[in-house]
Amino acid sequence: MPFRIGPWEIALILVIILIVFGVGKLPQVGGAIGKGMRSFQKGRRGEDSGEEEEEDEDKPKKSARKKSTKS
Repeated sequence: MPFRIGPWEIALILVIILIVFGVGKLPQVGGAIGKGMRSFQKGRRGEDSGEEEEEDEDKPKKSARKKSTKS
C-alpha cells in the first residue's frame, strides 16, 4: 500500500512547524528551505560550477598594493 499524505496530515505538519519555529521565524525558514531546494536542483543538473565562474567574472579584481613607508 503506497504512502499518501492527505489534508489532515499536511495540517498536522503545519501546526507542528508553527509550534516549533513560531510565526515570526516562518518567513526565514521558508526562504532557507527554498534556497536549499534550488541549490539541490542546480547541483543535480550540474549548474553550480558554471554559476560560480560567472560570479567570479562579475566581481572586480582587488589588487593588493603595499604602501611603502619612509622613515
